[in-house]
Amino acid sequence: MKNIKFTIIILGFLTLLPGSIFAQDVNISAELRPRFEFRNGYKQLMPDGNTPASFISQRTRLNAFYANENFKVKLVLQDVRVWGDVNQLNKGDVYGTSVHEAWGEILFTEKFSIKFGRQEIIYDDHRIFGSVGWAQQARSHDAAIFKILPAKNHKIDIGIAYNATGETLYAADYTGMKNYKALQYIHYHGKFNKFGLSVLQLYNGMAYDADTSANLEEKISWSLTLGTRLTYAGEKVKANLAYYYQGGNNASNTELSAMYFGGDVMFNMVKNFTFGVGFEYLSGTATKDKGAGTDNSFTPFYGTNHKFNGWMDYFYVGNHGGNVGLTDIYLPLIYKHKKWAFKVIPHYFMSSSTVSKKDAAGVWVDYSNGLGAEVDIVAVYSMSKAVNLQAGYSQMFATETMQVLKGGNYENTNNWAWIMITFKPTFFKSK
Repeated sequence: MKNIKFTIIILGFLTLLPGSIFAQDVNISAELRPRFEFRNGYKQLMPDGNTPASFISQRTRLNAFYANENFKVKLVLQDVRVWGDVNQLNKGDVYGTSVHEAWGEILFTEKFSIKFGRQEIIYDDHRIFGSVGWAQQARSHDAAIFKILPAKNHKIDIGIAYNATGETLYAADYTGMKNYKALQYIHYHGKFNKFGLSVLQLYNGMAYDADTSANLEEKISWSLTLGTRLTYAGEKVKANLAYYYQGGNNASNTELSAMYFGGDVMFNMVKNFTFGVGFEYLSGTATKDKGAGTDNSFTPFYGTNHKFNGWMDYFYVGNHGGNVGLTDIYLPLIYKHKKWAFKVIPHYFMSSSTVSKKDAAGVWVDYSNGLGAEVDIVAVYSMSKAVNLQAGYSQMFATETMQVLKGGNYENTNNWAWIMITFKPTFFKSK
């Protein structure tokens, strides 16, 4: 809280300075987002003998942005907590205030700039790079991004990152960190009337220990993600199509060969009502082949995975990585009227490779690829530009194969409900 108070004082002082000192863009805002959740089979099937969880989490942010003709700076301080996780007369928090974003961007010319520091990296539909905004803590990277605008409606970003555990005198092991050791990528996006084209080339470097003469030596295992995304935005029809290939080596330095293919089409033929169909295929490794050879499991590394494959987060939200893959067919239905919006999204899930389990005799038994269905429902009421209220309910209808894959009991009721209110006030804005 001391950091927040200090920031408010400094920014308040800046706003009182004479306007002639700088041609500027200043924005000071906040976000307050408490959310109640009822979890009864969220992320995994509910085991027998357990009772559902319920709690209220909250994200609080203070955002400060400043820009002039030479540079931009943004600072986002964040507090994430669960109501009651500390006593009323507490001397400290469980999580405490953290820096979610702290970056500066040098504007060399109108067509070239470099952005340094802790920042969100978001591209396209959030599938490979996203902010993970649903999670109260969200995601940010320590990186440098070279931003190039070669022509109107064309953008190129070149990003690099190199991580360490801290300041040291000698090389320190990074293998225990749940993060990349190094990262390099190039992303292009262009607009061509109603069409859009994006191309991504990502090199992801994970630290691993290589056994050399009985001594552990840290090395970096590199994977390549290469792909493209096409979009079409018409008045009545919108469509997306994407393909990505992954090669190189995974985090364990095992050979990697995987792919992603997805697309959707949305129709807006009736006022206020949109419907569509979509699918995703993420390749996987058969259960009995896992660890025995090439890794065929696709990983959507830094995407907003909660946005995809059902909101109950059974797949790729801190889980399902290096697994049997996924095929997801979904049918989004959206209705908007004035301040209200409603969504219903049914999903049908299948494994992309074979799910197996050893029986009592140690013999592999194969199961059906069908994992089950999920229905997601959400209602949104926008009270104003700064305040909105959301409520959602999801139900999982799992199969025995899902139980083999995830544990728990597929015959139990597995559902999830939540309600969330978001305040986004702007305290000061000058341009």
